[in-house]
Amino acid sequence: MSTYAAISDLSFLLVEPSDTQKKIIVKALEDAGIKQIEYANNIQETLDALTSFPPDLIISSMYLPDGSANDLIDKIRNNEDTEDQCFMLISSERNRNMLEHLRQSGVLAILPKPFTKKDLARAIHATLDLVVEEEIDLEMFDPKTLRVLVTDDSRLARKHVSKTLNTMGIELIQFAENGKEAIELLAIEEFDLIVTDYNMPEMDGRELTEAVRQDPNLAHIPILMVSSNSEDRQLSNIAQEGVDAICGKPFEPSVVRQLLAQILN
Repeated sequence: MSTYAAISDLSFLLVEPSDTQKKIIVKALEDAGIKQIEYANNIQETLDALTSFPPDLIISSMYLPDGSANDLIDKIRNNEDTEDQCFMLISSERNRNMLEHLRQSGVLAILPKPFTKKDLARAIHATLDLVVEEEIDLEMFDPKTLRVLVTDDSRLARKHVSKTLNTMGIELIQFAENGKEAIELLAIEEFDLIVTDYNMPEMDGRELTEAVRQDPNLAHIPILMVSSNSEDRQLSNIAQEGVDAICGKPFEPSVVRQLLAQILN
């Protein structure tokens, strides 16, 4: 893992076919202190660039001449050499269905067009958080012995949560694909924290939370819910029923760090 002193050390690959949009985004990146920027116009150029120049962050628009950002993220995540690549979308797309796949694929940020400098700066800092490992400071736990159960039906989401926890020094992570699998694991192993998705088949995050809180042997375990529906009113009800914290997808590592410190201390 590289050691980074500052934002200016980060390298970016901008995937944007429009010259006008490219100029706008590059100026904003340069204003934010980014000095190393390479370019690609389409999916194939991006994949070619990744073999010779793996950047710290890819910034892509949604629609490219040879496909969409959804197609691009699938090709990146399905290649073991690039599956951990940090990725961010800048798009005027508002269709939730088009954006949902990217949310579940572990993107660092989805910025609207036009975006604010503040939003861009937050996404850049999120990238820095992922490439610079800094152990989380917990009063009651040693991060290296903290036992975490990550429950999500998306393999990509599980991997992204796991990677985020790894940067904080948390290594003892097990996985479940839904609430039912999580309950089976909780019956035979001890965990200090549950990180769960909301929407899952068989048994969702709400049902998992209820089952944990109703079991006297499990009720003490803190639960962090990560969901692309984080603004849903239904989720605020779940927070009252026993979830210790709720975090949206995509999430910033610094937000997860802050929430974990809050619920574990």
